[in-house]
Amino acid sequence: MRRRSLLLAVPAGLVTLAGCGDDGKSDTAKSSKSPSPSASAAASAPPPPKIVDGPLPAITAGTKFGEKPTVAKGTGEPSKDLAVRTVIAGNGQTVAENDYIQANYLGQIWATAKVFDNSYDRKTPLVIQLAQGGIIDGWRYGLIGKKAGSRVEMSVPPTWGYGTQGNAQAGIKGTDTLVFVVDIENTFNSKSSAKGKNVAQSDAALPKVGTNTDGAAPKITVPKTDAPTKLVANYVIEGDGEEVKADSSVLVQYEGVLWDSGKEFDSTYKRGQLTSFSLQQVVKGWAQGLTGKKVGSRVLIVIPPKLGYGDNPPSDSGIKKDSTLVFSVDILAMM
Repeated sequence: MRRRSLLLAVPAGLVTLAGCGDDGKSDTAKSSKSPSPSASAAASAPPPPKIVDGPLPAITAGTKFGEKPTVAKGTGEPSKDLAVRTVIAGNGQTVAENDYIQANYLGQIWATAKVFDNSYDRKTPLVIQLAQGGIIDGWRYGLIGKKAGSRVEMSVPPTWGYGTQGNAQAGIKGTDTLVFVVDIENTFNSKSSAKGKNVAQSDAALPKVGTNTDGAAPKITVPKTDAPTKLVANYVIEGDGEEVKADSSVLVQYEGVLWDSGKEFDSTYKRGQLTSFSLQQVVKGWAQGLTGKKVGSRVLIVIPPKLGYGDNPPSDSGIKKDSTLVFSVDILAMM
């Protein structure tokens, strides 16, 4: 399973997806041993920092985007402000506050050049939301306005890092200024959609799902036939990303309707907020339906009651007992 961040909030809407008998503990709320740049739960929000362009130590090797960088030790006193420099300018989508970003990064301590974490060796980019309380403010302020495809170097003083408490797990003291090199691979927001090739929807006995990729909810048309008794999980748009595993965590857009009425009961599009979860924390139909599917895809999932909520649907969900559920799911990234 992919390495998790220290603090990620449980997103809205998961109550609708949580499996029967679930203990209510989302994987997104669990801590891990990763010293990645997540915010400390105890940190209070300081005022926005002044952003300056230096000083910043030199990147002496691994100077291309996507390469693991080697960064020199800081010389002299670091800035008390947040120092941010675009080392390589990308031409992708601009990052905004509350977006999720997918990025590789290396973090080290200014005074010693000690590397306390990097994602390059794990060969797994971090996917995290640039939201207050979910990531250190140095990242939240320093990366907003940058474009996907950019390499950004930052010098983050304690005020906008881990505060005076530091991060003992990572060997970071409360007086340490941190240096990060961040390669922004992608950014996702409430308008993000699947990207790939359209797949023919030729079975008249199955729902049809719209193939629009403008960030609006795709239309789901349910046929006036009996619902299937077995799980259906078909590509609507097939992406070319990595295949989702049974224990993966994913970032998605989705919409859910009832087979009997076609009535929508849950939608990230309506909330205007993406959601993330572990496939080990959702109903069996979701877990089985998304396993093996490629990142970047839109998937039609039809879930029979035995793989959904059966005779125990969530209260106030609008789902009746023994309902067949129909979902359109855009798999945007693996966490």
